[in-house]
Amino acid sequence: MPNTDTNTAPPTGILRSVVRWLVIGVVLLWLLAALILVASRWIDPPTTAVHIQRRFQALISRTPYRERYQFIPLSQISADLQHAVIAAEDTRFYQHHGFDWQQIQIAAEDDLEGDRTRGASTITQQLVKNLFFGTSRSILRKGAEATLVPVAEFVLGKRRILEIYLNVVEWGPGIYGAEPACRYYDEIAARNIGREQAARLAAILPAPLKRRPARMNNYSAIILRRMDQMGW
Repeated sequence: MPNTDTNTAPPTGILRSVVRWLVIGVVLLWLLAALILVASRWIDPPTTAVHIQRRFQALISRTPYRERYQFIPLSQISADLQHAVIAAEDTRFYQHHGFDWQQIQIAAEDDLEGDRTRGASTITQQLVKNLFFGTSRSILRKGAEATLVPVAEFVLGKRRILEIYLNVVEWGPGIYGAEPACRYYDEIAARNIGREQAARLAAILPAPLKRRPARMNNYSAIILRRMDQMGW
């Protein structure tokens, strides 16, 4: 009988070529993301992966969708709202360089004890996720995110990171950024939002499609206490 082994085995040359092009594709995508971060130092993002994801989900489910997105300078966002978001999402924002290793350790210990109440993602990590990866969760996404966080910290700096984050983050169905959120929930400009209102807005960020500021009595009180402890 004729030997058919050579016919069924895939040629190694083809496999190497496929792997090579996959690697090249991944590298090119990473370089594109890095270039977008560099450009974001001066150019306000016109959209994000989360914005696109929500539009696509609405299209698939055939549900009405109205996007509210307005980018404003950080100087037009009240200091109370800036401080509330930092107190809620990343208390060591100005101390770390993209990763809060202290909070990662605490979260890991809480996971082992089954008592985790807070995530370990920093504002920089969340910004990178919002810009490029949407709300999906996977090890591959985390790995890609981890390689872009140092780039964001280096090219953007803390002030620009906070400015972009506060303007693109999801604050409710179709609501992105501080100005639309303040207008929608409190009928007031972001520059005029008060301390308690700011704490309630910050409290819904972990689950913006489910939470509403008016219901955030307990968590907003925690955020206000953190702000006091941080000298704000």
